[in-house]
Amino acid sequence: KQWYQRRVRGIRLARTDGKIYNFVNKKSRNSFMMKKNPRKISWTVLYRRKMKKGTDVDVTKKRSRKTTKFQRSIQGATLENILAKRNQKPEVRKAQREQVIRSQKEKVKAKKEAKQSIKKKTDTKAVRAAQKKINKGNVKSKPARSNVMM
Repeated sequence: KQWYQRRVRGIRLARTDGKIYNFVNKKSRNSFMMKKNPRKISWTVLYRRKMKKGTDVDVTKKRSRKTTKFQRSIQGATLENILAKRNQKPEVRKAQREQVIRSQKEKVKAKKEAKQSIKKKTDTKAVRAAQKKINKGNVKSKPARSNVMM
């Protein structure tokens, strides 16, 4: 069941699902009730909008600004450094990269060797092995155990 309310202008329709429609006149209300598509009825606003009627004044689109490329320095590198690196030849860049990689590898290797030398001085396994040898000589031989269960 639906409910109508008359206002100063038009008719208001409140459906049972809670949706409210405002109609200008009986003609539009009856078209709605007959489930007519307003885009196919020539006198409706939706039809005129769809068929682009009454748009004499061309609405100019808001022009978007064209993005421009802009270079500037970033933290840790000045603009001159960036441009110099960009203009470098690939061979030079490759040689620099390899040199940096080589130096990094050497650093890691030196660190590893230093660690190894410290480890050799205080190698617990070697110390334990030496102590075992000493203990084996001092301990009297024990009688062999038999695997017989009682």
